[in-house]
Amino acid sequence: MRSFYTLILLVLLTACGQQSGEPTAEISTMNTALPYGSWPSIVTAASVVEGSRGLGSLSYDSGYVYWVESRPEEGGRNTIMRWKKGAEAEEILPAPWYVRTRVQEYGGRSMLVVNGTVWFSNFEDQRVYRMVPGEAPVAITPEADLRYAGCVFDQARNRLVCVREDHRVLGEPKNTLVALPLDGVSEGEVLFDDGDFVSAVSLTDDGSRVAFTSWLHPNMPWDNTSLWSAGFDDEGQFTDLSLHNEGNAESVINPQWSGDNQLYAISDRDNWWKIYQVNGRQFTAVNSGLEDVEIGGPDWVIGQNYYHLLGDEKILVQVMKAGVEHLAILDIASQSTEALALASASIADVLSVENRLFVINAATDKATELLETDMKGNVLSLIRTASDSTLDPSWVPKYQLVSFPTGGGATAHGIYLPPTNPDATAPKGETPPLIVSVHGGPTGLASPGFNPKHIYWTSRGFAVLDLNYRGSTGFGRQYRRSLYGQWGVADVEDAVSGATWLAEQGLADPKRLLIRGGSAGGYTTLAAHAFHSAFAAGASYYGISDLEALATDTHKFESRYLDQVIGPYPERKDLYQSRSPINHLEGFSAPLLLLQGLDDPVVPPNQSEMIFEALKAKGVPTAYLAFEGESHGFRKAENQIRSLEGELYFYSQVLGFKTAEELPKITIEGSIEP
Repeated sequence: MRSFYTLILLVLLTACGQQSGEPTAEISTMNTALPYGSWPSIVTAASVVEGSRGLGSLSYDSGYVYWVESRPEEGGRNTIMRWKKGAEAEEILPAPWYVRTRVQEYGGRSMLVVNGTVWFSNFEDQRVYRMVPGEAPVAITPEADLRYAGCVFDQARNRLVCVREDHRVLGEPKNTLVALPLDGVSEGEVLFDDGDFVSAVSLTDDGSRVAFTSWLHPNMPWDNTSLWSAGFDDEGQFTDLSLHNEGNAESVINPQWSGDNQLYAISDRDNWWKIYQVNGRQFTAVNSGLEDVEIGGPDWVIGQNYYHLLGDEKILVQVMKAGVEHLAILDIASQSTEALALASASIADVLSVENRLFVINAATDKATELLETDMKGNVLSLIRTASDSTLDPSWVPKYQLVSFPTGGGATAHGIYLPPTNPDATAPKGETPPLIVSVHGGPTGLASPGFNPKHIYWTSRGFAVLDLNYRGSTGFGRQYRRSLYGQWGVADVEDAVSGATWLAEQGLADPKRLLIRGGSAGGYTTLAAHAFHSAFAAGASYYGISDLEALATDTHKFESRYLDQVIGPYPERKDLYQSRSPINHLEGFSAPLLLLQGLDDPVVPPNQSEMIFEALKAKGVPTAYLAFEGESHGFRKAENQIRSLEGELYFYSQVLGFKTAEELPKITIEGSIEP
C-alpha cells in the first residue's frame, strides 16, 4: 500500500520529533532492527478512528436495504442509511437526529422499516418517531421517561409491538410488551407485564400468534429464560398465553415462526445453543450435523437474530466454533450443514431477501463490510465498509487459536496475535512484550475478526493475547457457567496462565507482560494487579474496583448479575469484599492506567476514582483519564484517539522504550522505577 513512502515520511516526522525533545525512536533504514514497542507504524490512533463507522440493524423494504450507522467523528451519533441496486448508499436521517435506544442501557434494535415508513428511537429523548424519507420525523410516543426497543410490525392490527422500559415508577424501571398505534401519540397499551425483563418479539406472518421471551432476577438472559406464545382477542390483547419451558433452567432465545406457523427457538439445554422446533412443551432439536458449535449467543441487546427460516426445510444459520463464526445453510431433512463461500470471522447481522443475502461481515484481513451475496455466499455487491481506509494484508497478524492449562486443572482459550510489521524487525534474541486483552461481559467473546485497535499494538511490536477466559461465550454453557461463583478468581487465573504460558513458549517476554480490558475486563485487570504479580503494567477501561458498591449502584439489567458470578448480596458480602481490588491495596505495585467515561450508568465513575485516589496515596504509579460526555464505552473519535495514544505513552514510560511518533503526555502520579 503505502509502506516505503510512508516510512520515509515517518522518518522525517521522527526527526522533527527528536528536535522537539519528545521521546522518539531513531530510524535510519527499513532494515534496522528496532526494539519491540518502538516500531514505526502507519496504523496511527487517528487512522484507527477517522473515517471509521459501525454497521448494524439491517432491514429490507421495497427494494432498499437499510442499516444503522454509528460515526465516531460525529460524536458517536447513529444515523440511518439505505441502498438499492444501481445507486449509491445514502443517509436519510440528518443530524442532529441520533438513532439509539437505552432500554437495558445496552439497547438493541432501534429501527424498523415497513412499506416505505421508518420508525426509530431517538437517543436524546428516547421517543419513537415515524419518518417517511425526505420528510421530518414525527413523534408517536409522549415526552415521558419511557424507552422502547425491538419493535415489530403487527400488520393484522396496524400497530407496532415493542419492548417498553418505564422509568417513571419508583425503584427499578418496569419492562413490558406494549402495542403502539401508528398514528397519534401514545405511550402504548400493555400486552404483557409478567416478568422483570421481556425481549425477542416475533409475530406469525398472518398475525395470529406472537412469541417472546422473559426472565426474572437474578437471572441474566443466558441463564434461565421463559419462552411464551399467545394468540390475540378481538381487542388485540393476548389470549391463550402459553409457557413452553417451565422449570427447565435453560437459556431460550430468538423465537421465530415459519410460514406455516411452526414455532422455532434457540436453547442451550444440551450445553450448546442450537435451534429447536417447539410444540407445546416439546422441544425437538434441529440437528446440524456439527459438533461443539454454537448457533446463538448472549442477549446483551434486544432483537439479535442468529438464524433465518428459508422455507423448503432450509435455515440460514450463524455457526460459531471456538470464537470463529461463519454462515451456513442447515438442511432439516438431511440433518447436515453446508458452509457458505463467504470468508468470515464474525457476523454482525444478516438478512435473507428472496435469492440474496445482505451480510455485515467481519473477515480477518480487512475492515467489516456490508455485502450483497448470493445464497452460496458469493459476493455480488460491496455496499458499505466500516472504514474509509484500507490496510495492506502484510500489516495484519496471522492469528493462532491457543488453548492452555489454567487453575483447577481446567483449560482456557484465546487468540494469539504476533508482532507484525513488514518494515521492521526486532533485535536478535529479543522476545516481544505481550498485551493480554480481556473482553467485557464477562459473558463476552474474543474473535479473530479484523480489529484495527489490535493492529495498532501488533504493528508497533507488541504481541496480543485476546483472551477467551472461563465464562466466555462460544464454548458451550458449561464453559460459560464455569465462571459462576468464581469471578475475580477464574478469569484472573486464565489471564495470568495465558500470559505465562506464552512466555514459556518463547512468544512473550515474561518481564514485559501487560493486561488491559474494559468493564468486566477492567475488573479482571484490577484484580490481576491486586492478587498477582505477573503483569508489569495494566490499563483498566471503566473497570470495577468495589464490587459491593457496584451491587448497590448500577442499572437494572445487571443489578443482580453478580448474584451468579460471585454470590447473592448481602448474604455473601464477605465474597464481595474479599474480591474487591479496592480492599487489597497491599497487592498493588505495578503501574496502572485508568480510563473512565463520566456519564457511565453501568460502571459509575466513582469506581475508577476510588482506586485512583487510593493508589495515588499509596505511591503506586497511576494515571487517570476521564472523558466528559462518554458513557459505557467511548463513542467520540477524539476520545478514542486520546485513550489509545495515552495507553501507548503509558506503556512506553513503564517499559522504557521510545515511541516512533510524538505522543501527548499524560500525568502519571508516583515514580516509575527504571
